[in-house]
Amino acid sequence: MVSIKVLGSGCAKCEKLYTEAEAAIAHCGVAATLEKVSDLDQIVGYGVMLTPALVVDEAVVSSGRIPSMAKMTNWFTTAAMKHEG
Repeated sequence: MVSIKVLGSGCAKCEKLYTEAEAAIAHCGVAATLEKVSDLDQIVGYGVMLTPALVVDEAVVSSGRIPSMAKMTNWFTTAAMKHEG
């Protein structure tokens, strides 16, 4: 199962990224968990200075922006294939 985390304080952009990530998961049909992380210490622990940020299987793939649906679908599908292999 792919682990996906949205890092952010709960601002409008962070909420939008969470919603977009949900849609991307549904679109590509991968088995994934989606979690919001708003604890500042945890966010800094990922080395993130700009939010919102997106973490896939503990790797930061995006920071400070909302990636396109195509990008997120690609990241999630690639991660899912690694789990299957």
